[in-house]
Amino acid sequence: MHFYAETLGLSDSAFSILRDLIHERTGNYYDEAKRDLLASKLSGLVLERGFTSFLEYYYLLRYDPAGEQEWPRLLDALSVPETFFWREPAALEALAQHLVPAWAAQHSGPLRIWSAGCATGEEPISIAIALREAGWLGRIPIQILATDASARALDVARRGIYRERSFRSMPPQFRERYFTPAEDGWQPMPEIAQHIQWSLVNLVAEEQVARCAPAPIIFCRNVFLYFSPQAIRATVERFSEHMPQPAYLFLGVAESILRLTTRFQLQEIGGAFVYVKQ
Repeated sequence: MHFYAETLGLSDSAFSILRDLIHERTGNYYDEAKRDLLASKLSGLVLERGFTSFLEYYYLLRYDPAGEQEWPRLLDALSVPETFFWREPAALEALAQHLVPAWAAQHSGPLRIWSAGCATGEEPISIAIALREAGWLGRIPIQILATDASARALDVARRGIYRERSFRSMPPQFRERYFTPAEDGWQPMPEIAQHIQWSLVNLVAEEQVARCAPAPIIFCRNVFLYFSPQAIRATVERFSEHMPQPAYLFLGVAESILRLTTRFQLQEIGGAFVYVKQ
């Protein structure tokens, strides 16, 4: 067993109730194989509180009124901000070359695109650049809503300074065209950044999702890798309740909801697989 699990007393019973509480509040699920991972992510928070066991930390989260102020710190600790620009570019191509033109032909109002679980912001910026390249950004009113459950990740996104690693998949000409050199990295130009609205949203919070999900296009890529099947089902059905018809949901290439819900049908659009609400 991992050092932290041993020294801080992550017993079988403590692991079970702490894991289930985190699952209930965040959707993230840590099975037995990820027990040490959970212990390592939370050990710093446990020690900062002066606790000697994970069970004490559980009691804080579950029963102490002060526990509500601890959840944002816990969500930061659990966050996996591994992302980069131009990830899975077929989805961006489908968006800019197929979905947005079809939507614009039928509507005159603003188009909302929701990047759910945007981490440090590379995805919504990539969306904005793809739409700019295709001539849609500025041609029709577009709002890109970018949300994450981690306040720390959103702070990075709002600051908007990106280092070389974030550009490893982006065509070099796009960095030259849409970013300016900044201290410690590169910053998106205002013509891109002004179209993105950042917000703190937990995908298991129904009222928060209800504010964001009335959107014909949602990107929720590589978020469900960390969710349980039950949490995935609940989240996509929550999306469906508020999305119009038709509507389009992009997931990561390693994710599937085919066995979890019938509210979306998988279609190939412009070389990308998209879940469609008809």
